Amino acid sequence: MQKGQIRVQTENIFPIIKKFLYSDHEIFLRELVSNAVDATQKLKTLSSIGEAKGELGELRIDVVLDAKEKTLSIIDRGVGMTGEEVDKYINQVAFSGAEEFMQKYKDANIIGHFGLGFYSSFMVSDKVEIFTKSHKEGSGVYWSCDGSPEFELYDVDYSQRGTKIVLHVNEDSKEFLEAGRIKGILERFCKFLPVPIFFSEAGEKQEGEEKPINNTDPIWIKKPSDLQKEDYEKFYKELYPFNETPLFWIHLNVDYPFNLTGVLYFPKIKQSYEIQKDKIQLYCNQVFVTDEVKDIVPEFLMLLQGVIDSPDIPLNVSRSYLQGDPNVKKINAHITKKVADKLDEIFRNERQSLEEKWESLGLFVKYGMMTDDKFLEKANRFLVMEDTDGKFHTLDEYKTATEATQKNKDGKQVILYTTNPVQQDAYIQACKSKGYIVVKMETLVDAAFINTMEMKWENVSFVRVDADIVDNLIDKQESSETVLSKEESEKLKELFGLQIEGLHVTTEIKGLSADTAPVVATRPEFMRRMKDMGAVGGGMTAFYAQMPDEVTLTVNGNHPIYQQLLKEQNTAMQQKQVRNLADLALLSQGLLKGNELTNFINRSVELLQGEIKTVKAEA
Repeated sequence: MQKGQIRVQTENIFPIIKKFLYSDHEIFLRELVSNAVDATQKLKTLSSIGEAKGELGELRIDVVLDAKEKTLSIIDRGVGMTGEEVDKYINQVAFSGAEEFMQKYKDANIIGHFGLGFYSSFMVSDKVEIFTKSHKEGSGVYWSCDGSPEFELYDVDYSQRGTKIVLHVNEDSKEFLEAGRIKGILERFCKFLPVPIFFSEAGEKQEGEEKPINNTDPIWIKKPSDLQKEDYEKFYKELYPFNETPLFWIHLNVDYPFNLTGVLYFPKIKQSYEIQKDKIQLYCNQVFVTDEVKDIVPEFLMLLQGVIDSPDIPLNVSRSYLQGDPNVKKINAHITKKVADKLDEIFRNERQSLEEKWESLGLFVKYGMMTDDKFLEKANRFLVMEDTDGKFHTLDEYKTATEATQKNKDGKQVILYTTNPVQQDAYIQACKSKGYIVVKMETLVDAAFINTMEMKWENVSFVRVDADIVDNLIDKQESSETVLSKEESEKLKELFGLQIEGLHVTTEIKGLSADTAPVVATRPEFMRRMKDMGAVGGGMTAFYAQMPDEVTLTVNGNHPIYQQLLKEQNTAMQQKQVRNLADLALLSQGLLKGNELTNFINRSVELLQGEIKTVKAEA
């Protein structure tokens, strides 16, 4: 029997503290199970090269909870340890068994990052025991420690090859004596480890077929050529059981200049409020690390879902480390390139499929174009904009189709857009009657996308269909002469000199076509954009959100209704008719609210009743 003190070298204590000052104590189980996987993989490697003799038997890991005894055991059937190895790898904390093994067997596919992970067990335990037997000749070994520098180490009769670690869970950590808690941790962190893991409770009978909690053969470790569409969709359901079938996926498989595997899925997103980030899981040799993958995955692709696995990204690293690590930057750039190439391939070979999925894909593409110039360069080829007739145009196609009709006085190509085809239908129809093409910009990112693309695309200007009357949208104003006399025009302008709460109203009289609405309400493009940005962005733009809405009421002097309205002798009736015409225009802009909307409804009923009385009287 040996007694002594654990030897902790002073120069090595700080890495240990950094490695194990976890914010979540539940990490201990990941560390210990990963150690067990490591030991099992070592045995497979040694057996394959003839250094481990005898039958391997069933290689598995058991996690056994005994709530009555307040213990949690992790049992493997791996390489095990001799007394000398226990003294070296457990007592001499300065050494890492996994790191030494990796140096000797560099090509072995083992985790290799958990040599010191054993000590995380003391975060939740009053006492930790080890029972172990090496694959080499010899008896079993027992080791125990209560968390102080003192330990016990002696030979015992432990007949099974491998290692059993018994944690005596302390009072502060009794949550880890609940079966649901342990199973949840295993399913989260160990779901795809390469050795079968079984969970059981002491004294509980196993009902039905014994099943491991993990999938030891996830698709991302396989070759894409060995997989079918159904394999990818099945795995997606395994990750996200309640989601719809994804649009498509990208299989990552890189071994130079860094190691990276994984599968990234494009989910269906039909509404802006469905957007959820942090759906990509990061693994290190099939060990779950985190689902906070910012810096590893480009920000615009945080909307993707799936798995990435890279042994080149260390576990438990700080945010600042990720930001400066060259491998992380390379992985980030590679993922961006793979996504752009995949979208370009679909556009070239299956354009109709891309268009059918654009409602969801557009969010990814536009977000990427705003935030990543390399992605923007490629995306300019496959970005498509849907017009109000359901036809899709690339930027180049739109420019070609509108070259002769939609350029402003500065020579810029004007892209006419709508943010609400239903509400802005009258404006859209007016544009279409002039031969203009109006595209839809309805998503959460479109306001920012428009502002950004005006800076990044050369000689392009976006104008919303209701930013001015149609004849002025492209800065090619046509004749605005009206059939009204000068006196009639001045009278009409006086009648429409309205003061409306919360609005800054400008009125103009123009001669539009007779079938254009009597009054057209428009909002200046710049101010409307600033107000929209201020409403959602805060910061400096919040100032604009507090300002009154600016609106221009363009009165169509050529509309027949004014021939009748100007002859109205009842001044009160005339004013009500004028205000109703103005309110109808404001309604199309969504600017009629609260008390003003109530007044409009009541006034409309009153005018209608007056019309009914007149008709009856004439009858």
